[in-house]
Amino acid sequence: MIDTIKKFFKKNLKWFATFFVLLGLLLTNLNLYPYNIFSHSIGVVGWTITGLLIKDRAIMINFGLQIPLFMIGYLKIYGF
Repeated sequence: MIDTIKKFFKKNLKWFATFFVLLGLLLTNLNLYPYNIFSHSIGVVGWTITGLLIKDRAIMINFGLQIPLFMIGYLKIYGF
């Protein structure tokens, strides 16, 4: 059961994450703030998890380092 779930995530999570990253870029180009941050950050978390699952350090570093940057955006949105 766990192997089946892991295989599903390895195969499909990157495509869901790619969709949300591209949606975030589209929303940025359409100047739809803060929806762009929400969408793009979902994609970044998805790609970070994908990097962990497939043990790809380049993906983990690229997308993992974006998470704190999105946290700054969330702090700005919610006024902390």
